[in-house]
Amino acid sequence: MHNDLLNYLPYKSSFRFVDNILAIDENGVTGNYTLRPDAFFYEDHFVGNPVTPGVIITEIMAQIGLVVLGIFFIQKELKSENEQVIPLLTSTDVSFFKMVLPGQKVTVISKKEYFRFGKLKCYVEMHNEDKELIARGMFAGIIKKLV
Repeated sequence: MHNDLLNYLPYKSSFRFVDNILAIDENGVTGNYTLRPDAFFYEDHFVGNPVTPGVIITEIMAQIGLVVLGIFFIQKELKSENEQVIPLLTSTDVSFFKMVLPGQKVTVISKKEYFRFGKLKCYVEMHNEDKELIARGMFAGIIKKLV
């Protein structure tokens, strides 16, 4: 539906943690991602018992909940798919409640607190397929066009 926004993400396939944008408007975004069992970070975290690192969970939340929403806000200023934006994450405050295992599909729901002067602040939650809360927190960042 809104997956055309993914063309503007400044990440390559091994570090792009967005599969689908399910809904987006000026108040927030909902998207999902399925953790690939062969992802590079599972090889050594933890040997024989792979678990998604918290930093990857945070990155998934940031990419869907902050970067995609920021791109939505500045999309009108972009003249082509070749133009890119750079997300500068300035702060996070995340609490974790459940583990994420290889192969799990997660959904991220972000609600905009404010967007002004290129700075975006959002309340972001991640849920598993059973709608259980995995993590939640406040994310802030600056979304800028690359010149």
